[in-house]
Amino acid sequence: MNLNELKHAGLKKWIEEAEALMTPDSVEVCDGSPAEYDRMIKVLLDAKLATPLKARPHSYLFRSDPSDVARVENRTYIASKSQDDAGPTNNWIDPAELKNTMTGLYKGCMKGRTMYVIPFSMGPVGSDIAKIGVEITDSAYVVVNMHIMTRVGTKVLDVLGSDGFYVPCFHSIGKPLAAGESDNGKWPCAPLEHKYISHFPETREIWSYGSGYGGNALLGKKCLALRIASVLARDEGWLAEHMLILKITNPQGAVKYMAAAFPSACGKTNLAMLIPTLPGWKVQTVGDDIAWMKPGADGRLYAINPEAGFFGVAPGTSNDSNFNAMESIKKNTIFTNCGLTEDGDIWWEQIGYGAPGKTIIDWKGNEKPAPQTDKPVKGEEIAHPNARFTAPAKQCPVIADEWEDPKGVPISAFLFGGRRPSTVPLINQSKNWVHGVFMGSITGSEITAAALDLKAGTVRRDPFAMLPFCGYHMGDYFNHWIKLGKKAEAEGNGDKLPKIFFCNWFRKNKDDKFMWPGYGENSRALAWVFDRCDGKDNCVETAIGNLPKPGSIEPPTGVSAEDMAELCKVDTEGWKKEIADVRANHYPKFGDKLPKVLYEELDAIEKRLNG
Repeated sequence: MNLNELKHAGLKKWIEEAEALMTPDSVEVCDGSPAEYDRMIKVLLDAKLATPLKARPHSYLFRSDPSDVARVENRTYIASKSQDDAGPTNNWIDPAELKNTMTGLYKGCMKGRTMYVIPFSMGPVGSDIAKIGVEITDSAYVVVNMHIMTRVGTKVLDVLGSDGFYVPCFHSIGKPLAAGESDNGKWPCAPLEHKYISHFPETREIWSYGSGYGGNALLGKKCLALRIASVLARDEGWLAEHMLILKITNPQGAVKYMAAAFPSACGKTNLAMLIPTLPGWKVQTVGDDIAWMKPGADGRLYAINPEAGFFGVAPGTSNDSNFNAMESIKKNTIFTNCGLTEDGDIWWEQIGYGAPGKTIIDWKGNEKPAPQTDKPVKGEEIAHPNARFTAPAKQCPVIADEWEDPKGVPISAFLFGGRRPSTVPLINQSKNWVHGVFMGSITGSEITAAALDLKAGTVRRDPFAMLPFCGYHMGDYFNHWIKLGKKAEAEGNGDKLPKIFFCNWFRKNKDDKFMWPGYGENSRALAWVFDRCDGKDNCVETAIGNLPKPGSIEPPTGVSAEDMAELCKVDTEGWKKEIADVRANHYPKFGDKLPKVLYEELDAIEKRLNG
């Protein structure tokens, strides 16, 4: 599409101002077509940045620069007018100062390159829950990834119309080209000290510079879908959450939808694509990473997956750990920083088999002997530990029919979870909404002896699994959840709010062995949650919440009755320590903005524990 064809005068003016600042050789407005995708791939092949994979149709491997392999949290900023609004969990810079610095970096940054304008919808195009963004970028790699991860193109501009709201997103890799120069196989990005991933909550803007990788550059992902959307959700009365969405069907054909938040390395994607071991139960995927939820006319919370693809961590993904993810990436997939086998396929650690052939090319482009096993060797990994795949969600064999329903799906339950070898039971239902917010606010994972930065046994808290992604003060974020519950109750819809649960697949026994097998067996805990949402009498009230009645969860093979009793009981002494840690080390971080009702909840649980 030609720039002059744009109907939205404000958008056209913004693009023209960016062109004047960044001085690209040309400007293209993306139409989202398959032909455009293929043309972008050709641009990347010609620049020697993409390697076709002989073993996977229409799939390509990329290798990024070693300085550009993951989100850079210490270069990610929330530039609110007041530092207090950003809160203690975000990096803050004054917005005027940050824009001045970045405008200097943007000046002439696209010389020798094409400026691509990507109109994209987060969520089904035209949905009342969806939002529109427009990303300006000089990276064809970003264009093809955004094609997969969002809904791109002319249909989005049609919905935007002549005066619709959009989130403006600047992105540049920060690597202008001299006359006749090309990337010639070298991943383009700026040095670490010039990388900025900046969010301006009051003006709803995202400015990114210097990185071409993942969430630093695909600005629909964490930047819009969580950091900016969380602010929009606060101001407009909805929820933007770091949650998977799954559809679960019981043997009688009844359906419920659940949303779940877990810190990294806690099995979130595996749960989203779970294959149940319980006979007659079925789990399907609506989303694997982010949920946007708005109250419907009937008082229930309706959720959409704002993304259109999966941006998954490759190492550790195998047919055993996540069969459905492996099926999703057989074709039409972009791989970044994986190994390349002799037969033209990708490989990574814990993929389930050793690398075929005699040699393999690692993520840095070096030829090495092919590993005979898939066990990782620290410092000698063939694939980078944060190697990724970008695959269309529609390729997932268990994608739910409703995943693109613009109305969203009604959520019956929220699950929070962390990696806790002790204290936290297998599954626990909150007593009420505020108690559930308390559970979400103290979510975290216990540090093992392998971690050097914190003492073993310390809990690294990640409230609601939103610590790196909340675009404002987390004390205010907790309060937003509480206010949403109060509003529903005031309107007579308190009973329609999702029930809130905390789960823990990672309990260990005195021999340091996992007590629960996890993976597909987690369906047994989900079945209990399903029945609790229907009010089934399958729980016992305790000091910390509603725990499963003995016998209400059928144990998996190899889990004894004694283990089940241990998994579903209150560790009184452990919880007393938990409460003390929250009171002394966690809640004080949020200062006066921490809602008083959460301290009251802390007091009430402590009183019940002391009986």
